[in-house]
Amino acid sequence: MSQCLNPECLNQNPSDTKFCQQCGSKLLLAERYRAIKIIGQGGFGRTFQAVDEFKPSQAFCVIKQFFPEVQDKQNMEKAAELFAKEAVRLEALGKHPQIPELLAFFTQDNRQYLIQEFIEGQNLQQELETVGAFNETQIWELLNDLLPVLEFIHSQKVIHRDIKPDNIIKQPISSQKKGELVLVDFGAAKFATRTALAVTGTVIGSAGYAAPEQAIGKSIFASDIYSLGVTCIHLLTQVEPFELFDVSENDWVWRDFLISPISDPLGNILDRMIVGATKKRFQSATEIMALIKPNDVDVSLPKKQVSNLVDSSSILEVNLNSERGVDYSKLCDLLATGKWREADIETAKLMLKITNRENRDKLNINSINHLPCTDLRTINQLWVKYSNGKFGFSAQKEIWENLPTQTFFLTYEKLGDRLGWHSIIGWTNHDNLIFDLEKAPYGHLPAMFAMSGNWVWFMELEKLFSAMVKRLNICQI
Repeated sequence: MSQCLNPECLNQNPSDTKFCQQCGSKLLLAERYRAIKIIGQGGFGRTFQAVDEFKPSQAFCVIKQFFPEVQDKQNMEKAAELFAKEAVRLEALGKHPQIPELLAFFTQDNRQYLIQEFIEGQNLQQELETVGAFNETQIWELLNDLLPVLEFIHSQKVIHRDIKPDNIIKQPISSQKKGELVLVDFGAAKFATRTALAVTGTVIGSAGYAAPEQAIGKSIFASDIYSLGVTCIHLLTQVEPFELFDVSENDWVWRDFLISPISDPLGNILDRMIVGATKKRFQSATEIMALIKPNDVDVSLPKKQVSNLVDSSSILEVNLNSERGVDYSKLCDLLATGKWREADIETAKLMLKITNRENRDKLNINSINHLPCTDLRTINQLWVKYSNGKFGFSAQKEIWENLPTQTFFLTYEKLGDRLGWHSIIGWTNHDNLIFDLEKAPYGHLPAMFAMSGNWVWFMELEKLFSAMVKRLNICQI
């Protein structure tokens, strides 16, 4: 079928029709986009599922038509400005795999149109209604999927301002994007500048999900954190947000409506996401990501790393070879008996020994560059064998190589977050590392070789790991 786009007609026509049989309006937008059906309607206009007839595949796309309900001139102009800004924001955000791609933006028949990528799947509100309340694992997965998206859009100085279950689409596992969640509807998005953040603006957002400061037109990055937190408690309880807040006590009571119990770590994170006072709330997605560890749920462990965990039987024997005549039998015994702390300290001592820095307290870039491949391979294989693939230089290398390219400080902190060496409160000293195979994050050990005294050598961490990864690649580890 071919949907007429005339707001006063909306007649359904045969699929090969060029003009509406009822009102005579042209059915093809820009001579290529044909609306099929209405899939959404709001204060600014309608959304249609459409087909791009210019492409041989007849690919689906989405047509967003600007047709505001408001009539007075001032509000019309403001609405038109916001609609145009949505196009600007989508283009600025580029081709992030979890944000719909902008395909076109133009005016036809005195109406503005925005064409964007069609995202296959159900939104989370639809899933909630058909499947029921989410469990803890699903919420961890949601946070793991969406927090990096928020981190990205905030790094581009964009505040979404309308995060809710309806605006999060879960793609089917069979899709090219493998079931990732996609954040849609940037119509309310606001570009955050110092001036904009300091000035009261237009109140936009969905009732119940919008943060208190957003309700008076003062959105900040933490406003999106609040909305995501409210989304999570709504999905956990299947109860509307207004009913989860006790006005008389001025407090959230969402735990009273839980369908299934959740852990304290998740509950504490959600509580801090939805606190009304902005200074007490998480200020960024990065802060939350730093707190989410694999021992809560395997959310920060990439799927391919899970498959890389190997049984110790896959390495039947490690030859304790050394180019420098170093004896690795003690390290082997410590690892075989699960004495992870002692093995980590022994590893650091051995690495200083094979680089002739026994009288120093740490490695440097030059010593890393000259680590003997035979010894490096022996140490790594021992850690991999006795940790069933969870620990070792090769695991740390994999994490490093999969980190997104960022500024210097964010890169080494991101590495620390993934390895469990860094958290929201700062860098962890050696005594407070997790010397437990089940609870420690992937790649957590060995760690002492990257530390100075008891404290993480954080100012040199990026250079150190760049050198280490380069050496591991040279040694084909």
